Amino acid sequence: MNSLKIILDSTGDIPFEWAAKIDVENIPLHVLWDQPSETEDDFRDQEQINQFWEKLQARPQPPKTSQPTPGEFSTLYKKAFDEGYSEILALCISAKMSGTYNSAEIAARDYPGNIEIVDSKMASAANALLARRARELADQKVSARRIKDILDREIKERRFGAYFYVSDFEFLKKGGRISGFASFIGSMLKLKVALHLSEDGILVPFAKNKGVEKTHDSLIKAALSLYPERAKVNLIMVYTIAADEARLLSEKLKKVYQVENLVFSPMGKVISTHVGPYATGFGIERIL
Repeated sequence: MNSLKIILDSTGDIPFEWAAKIDVENIPLHVLWDQPSETEDDFRDQEQINQFWEKLQARPQPPKTSQPTPGEFSTLYKKAFDEGYSEILALCISAKMSGTYNSAEIAARDYPGNIEIVDSKMASAANALLARRARELADQKVSARRIKDILDREIKERRFGAYFYVSDFEFLKKGGRISGFASFIGSMLKLKVALHLSEDGILVPFAKNKGVEKTHDSLIKAALSLYPERAKVNLIMVYTIAADEARLLSEKLKKVYQVENLVFSPMGKVISTHVGPYATGFGIERIL
């Protein structure tokens, strides 16, 4: 049995097969519709995700989302310790985008010295890659505290990154999760908007294009500014309804990088709520 329990919030969009393989516990955020009043972001159930995407297209307004409460984190911490884990590492969506990190930290005060909390300054597939990196270190018998220090440094050094594009900018505007978007307001009809997560953990739009090909080129150009051509990388492609666009983007990325591992994963309910039903992107990890 592993001595370290890794907790990843549900915005991490971890691939189906990874959760059990690397022993990651999911803590769900919440999606609040008018009717029903609330659902959990159980994105590991593909059928539920498909139904959610259909609902997202059909409803005139997207749902609201909320972070896990400190009480929900505390329940999960207690469960892990009761199961025999001696340490916990919680990996959270950027604190600039959600109060999830704050909830995790408040709950951890009841367990001094046993729980480490990481502000990933990222979201979606980048955090799934972060979780796998944490397990890799834990398998080398590195302590939770030391893992946190290593991850904090690697996050700062931009070992991990996240790039996306959306086909309907209105979802991001309504969700209020973006920065510097004033220049993008105007005629957004039929335009795809490319975004990345900044070093401060803020979602920033940087290009708008007509068509998939040009949008893919914009994403790759942005990635190349941090991850040089022919670098060895791990990739997780994430998508909502447009899985075919994710496959097309992955083929382009394989021509630019030496891709060691490539996995596809659907975006969960909370991420889908903010990016809309026709979004595609990828998380990238540079292999050092």
